[in-house]
Amino acid sequence: MSRTKIFAFSLILNALAAPTLFAQDYDLVIIDGRVMDPETLFDSVANVGIKDGRIAEISKKPLKGAKTIEAAGHIVAPGFIDTHFHWQTPIGYRIGLRDGLTSSMDFEAGCAGSYIAAWYEARAGVTQANYGCAVSHEIARAMVIDGSEGDYLINGPIAALETRKNAGWSVTRPTLEQSNAILEEIDKGLQAGAPGIGSTVGYMREGVSSREMFEVQKVGARYGRPTGAHTRYTLGTDTTENNGAQELIANALALDAPAIVLHFNNPGWRLAHQMIVGLQEQGHNIWGEIYPYAAGSTTLNASFLQPDSWIDDLGNRYEDTVQDPVTGKFYTLETFKADMASNPTKPIVVFKMPAEDPPKWLTLKGVTVGSDALPAEPHFGPWDFPLEKLGNTHPRAAGSRGATIRLGREHNIPMMQLLSILSYNAAKHLGDTGLTFMQERGRIQTGMVADIVVFDPENFTDNSTYEKGAVPSTGMKAVIVNGVVSVRDDKVLPVFPGQPIRFEPEAKPRFEPYSEAAWNTEFSTGMPD
Repeated sequence: MSRTKIFAFSLILNALAAPTLFAQDYDLVIIDGRVMDPETLFDSVANVGIKDGRIAEISKKPLKGAKTIEAAGHIVAPGFIDTHFHWQTPIGYRIGLRDGLTSSMDFEAGCAGSYIAAWYEARAGVTQANYGCAVSHEIARAMVIDGSEGDYLINGPIAALETRKNAGWSVTRPTLEQSNAILEEIDKGLQAGAPGIGSTVGYMREGVSSREMFEVQKVGARYGRPTGAHTRYTLGTDTTENNGAQELIANALALDAPAIVLHFNNPGWRLAHQMIVGLQEQGHNIWGEIYPYAAGSTTLNASFLQPDSWIDDLGNRYEDTVQDPVTGKFYTLETFKADMASNPTKPIVVFKMPAEDPPKWLTLKGVTVGSDALPAEPHFGPWDFPLEKLGNTHPRAAGSRGATIRLGREHNIPMMQLLSILSYNAAKHLGDTGLTFMQERGRIQTGMVADIVVFDPENFTDNSTYEKGAVPSTGMKAVIVNGVVSVRDDKVLPVFPGQPIRFEPEAKPRFEPYSEAAWNTEFSTGMPD
């Protein structure tokens, strides 16, 4: 044998021996769990080795680790992702972790653009789960039209409970100068790295023109980032609901931009879903979300809840549909008006869809589960605040993921479908916008970041109810965030491995003011003066 062949042969032998000679101990090994990956559809009992915060090996062979989790009879899946979680505070993250939530964002209410950088800085190194926040269309309007200002704006979505005490943000048509100031404020947030834009156009349908909504989405399109919207006519009828979705979608298509149709589980949902799926099949990065509850939640002064809309136009009765979560009592017209006068931003529960619909939504192709979680009092409680002392809120804040698994179990919905809508689908769509954070999560694959849930498929369940909405879910063997065990046997541990979900801040803004003169130049052959 020639010297060259002997050298080559020795290299092969060394390579084959390397796993044995250099076998490493992992930081953490999950043993004998049913490993399920929604992207590749891998589904098998295996061991998972985690090293330096990432999945290093998935194998049938035994793995050795400094720490272990015995997972026989349990599902090992990618950590759950929520793009519609308003409770972005220490106690909110804790409640989410009990429900398997490793990454939460707010793509509806959002945070003031000028405060996005500070919002992220406030959470660095002290947050138990991954965190992110879109830049707010609503709060930009409040700042420009109502003059809302103050350090409370760093509170992101919860700041809306203060800014909504004024009315200009909702009903005022801004001047051209004000419109450009609103757009510039939104651009500041994207420049600071916000993952997208959140718009509550459905709460300000009188004040936001179709031109304004288009220009808002255009700001996001310059960065290639999605706009998530509570669409213009939500809540509405099976016609108006879809008209609102069509506005968001048409703008996105015209701008070649991503978009999220938030909580479309309302009248007309079948058509909304059909439109979204058809566009996805054509290659458009447009998706929708649902939550597994027949009731929603909002603040008392939502425009669609006012008597001329809720009673006169939509034909509802407060006595059947609108509930005070604190007292458990349903409103009358008189009590509604009284609370509107004294506490217009009070959170309430709205019963709006048939009770048999939520399991149907969980079967939809390509959707994501977004909880639309509103906070309980105290909103800013520390992570270890006694749970029994929390106030009431909609049960979706604490139980959306537990409810999804429970309803799937009760209605024989495939587990892989449930894991897709709880994790992978959101990661896929956001990753396709260029968000590296999401390209590395939502999957159980070698090399991916170790955001993982380990749960009992027969017993993981929600415990929150409309009467007691902040009761955490149970049945989680472990929740792992960036390779760190953060929940063990339903107990949240005092660790803070959460990472920011954002783009890298940019040195220069991309803002371009809107003007009729510029429009005339681009879209006409020359308009007469």
